[in-house]
Amino acid sequence: MKIYVLVKEVPDTYGDRKLDLETGLADRGAGEVVLDEITERALEVALSYADANPGTEVVALSMAPESATASIRRALAIGAGSAVHVVDEELRGADLGLTAAVLAAAIRRGEPDLVITGNLSTDGSGGVIPAMLAEHLGFAQATALSAVAIATDAVTGTRATDFGSQQVSAPLPAVISVTEALPDARFPNFKGIMAAKKKPLEVLSLADLGVSADPAEAPQTILTAVAEKPPRAAGVKITDEGDAAAQLVEFLAQNRLV
Repeated sequence: MKIYVLVKEVPDTYGDRKLDLETGLADRGAGEVVLDEITERALEVALSYADANPGTEVVALSMAPESATASIRRALAIGAGSAVHVVDEELRGADLGLTAAVLAAAIRRGEPDLVITGNLSTDGSGGVIPAMLAEHLGFAQATALSAVAIATDAVTGTRATDFGSQQVSAPLPAVISVTEALPDARFPNFKGIMAAKKKPLEVLSLADLGVSADPAEAPQTILTAVAEKPPRAAGVKITDEGDAAAQLVEFLAQNRLV
């Protein structure tokens, strides 16, 4: 069994996040960057299966700037056996469509049995990459899983819905995405950190994958405007002069909260 896990470096969720108002891209120089927690959870799903099934190959895959190498090495320290890092200056500001095409090309090159991702990243929060990958690859898909069971020929899981829990299954090869209901990733120990320095980390460019970022060849998202988040407005203050309850009900009704 070969499992590819998508990992992503994102701005630290505990810090302030800012957009570059000229490019519309996240300002990654404004604070610390970390491996996205949801992708660590996806990695833990793969590693848990590998622990119980010797011979399983777990590969961490990331499309990121060259500066993200340390975060990808963290995935290796946690337990991935090898990693693939897609780096190309032409991918700066890539939209979801181009991102999916590039990742699919890298996955197709590795011929895995299963691809595991987080359901959505904590920076872009697009939430569509898993489905787009499945479409590109022609794989079955099972998304937003809160529990996962992997077998030699299929994957099953539980998806939370507005009406309760839904049991889903898909034959391999497949793409699955997991939610924050899955366990945290194991913490890399000293042995893992040292081993990560010697594990294979393959760096690929667009030319290696045979993918073009030329917008003339395929439609891409165009940014039309970007602005800072407006300052938070003051809330409504109700002074009780014997009619506070009525004022509160009226406020709730006007804002369609009741």
